[in-house]
Amino acid sequence: MTPARLARAAALASATALPALAVLQAAPVVSTFGPLRNRAMPRLAGQGRPDHIALTFDDGPDHLSTPHFLRLLDARGVRATFFLLGSMLVRSPWLAKEMTAAGHEIAVHGWRHRPLLVRGPRATYDDLARARDAVADVTGRPPELFRPPYGMMTTAAHLACRRLDLTPVLWTCWGEDWRKRATPRSVKDTVLRDLRGGGTILLHDSDCTSATGSWRTTLRALPRILDACQEQGWQTGPLREHGVPGLPGAVVPGPHRSHPASGRAEQQGPRVTLQ
Repeated sequence: MTPARLARAAALASATALPALAVLQAAPVVSTFGPLRNRAMPRLAGQGRPDHIALTFDDGPDHLSTPHFLRLLDARGVRATFFLLGSMLVRSPWLAKEMTAAGHEIAVHGWRHRPLLVRGPRATYDDLARARDAVADVTGRPPELFRPPYGMMTTAAHLACRRLDLTPVLWTCWGEDWRKRATPRSVKDTVLRDLRGGGTILLHDSDCTSATGSWRTTLRALPRILDACQEQGWQTGPLREHGVPGLPGAVVPGPHRSHPASGRAEQQGPRVTLQ
């Protein structure tokens, strides 16, 4: 075969292969669709034991806002899982140490808050590895959990997680607290609309990727959400105490390690009734 024919054959093969590779890379993005994820991918959604709620925060640590959340959680006797951005961590490493000392679980949200769908395998791996190493250096312990920006998992992200001993976890409900028009009532109602026993809540302790000042809305909504969980008889705590099958480091909480439960949850967990 002549060089010209080889070049044409290679171009044709590339034109055929590239769309297939793009589809392969993007296929896991279907997990972004909450109802499908909650039904078909319980571990990725963070479905845990029916008497427990996992409380998680993204985008910190932020020296302006995160300390307010830590004080509120400490006053309520609640621990949570914080998915940190590496680019925020290097600005306030002392804050991550304080979070760890307070008993909160520290996890990875990537280095920068950019969708992984626009990144290739090498860039994805480098981003996750850089964030993981930063968390390990600051806290003294390698993190075990990862949540992608915007909840967009890709094939490259799954492969990187496997190489880095990270387990991806998304959420079953969120507060849409990043929106400019969000209010404490809307954040609470949006969370409780889909919250059942065993669910994982996503909130934000920083506005670095959200509407300016939105963290204040989240902070005001948080006690209402915790009260609603307590009224349903659910304990509230970090993912490590959530009993998600296959999640690393899972432990069963003692009677005082998380938000105390009152009453008894049903097997599937009752749905919260909005007030």
